[in-house]
Amino acid sequence: MDRLAEKPTFVILQHNLTVCGRVQGVGFRPFVRSLATELGLTGQVSNFATGAFVELVGAEDKLNQFQQRLWREQPTAAQIDSIDTEIPAEIQYFDSFSIAESLTAHSQLTSDVPVDMAICTECLSELFDPGNRRYRYPFITCTQCGPRYSLISAMPYDRCRTSMRSFDLCAACRAEYKSPDERRFYAQTNACADCGPQLQFLSATHRLSEGVDSISEAV
Repeated sequence: MDRLAEKPTFVILQHNLTVCGRVQGVGFRPFVRSLATELGLTGQVSNFATGAFVELVGAEDKLNQFQQRLWREQPTAAQIDSIDTEIPAEIQYFDSFSIAESLTAHSQLTSDVPVDMAICTECLSELFDPGNRRYRYPFITCTQCGPRYSLISAMPYDRCRTSMRSFDLCAACRAEYKSPDERRFYAQTNACADCGPQLQFLSATHRLSEGVDSISEAV
């Protein structure tokens, strides 16, 4: 028997997915990257006016698994309304899977604007941990919690289109933002006391206090 004939044939395809619903500001892009990487798929994900656009290249069975798990395991705050799949005639090859810049050439905004989300248990634990660098920092946030609707100036959802655009990330926050292993990977609201917004308690004429002491002063 010809042993070569026994080897399975892997069909490499490209699926372009248009995902609509509440998929911005909820940690969707980091989730998509993590899932695609786990399944050995290459490509990229980006935000655009109608939701998220995912380009995937890989074995057909892995592409099907991706879509099934995307529905089943989507981030808690996400809400997928629909997934439209296109199979292009020519495959665009990628070296890995990455998060690409948002597509802003669309005129009509139909993506759901994300709502503000209450602090998550992980951030709450950090907030009251004296050994954590965000100890008592009132604007603590991550991909799963924090302000969204109240700071967005335009969509797609990216830091440059929120009030956080005025705050440059410090080295520590930037390292978190860039690391796929960090909980704040690609968190657009990422900040800390060294680089983020600050509290101030003001009278009619001057500043009375700043930082966390401002809360006690106000009380």
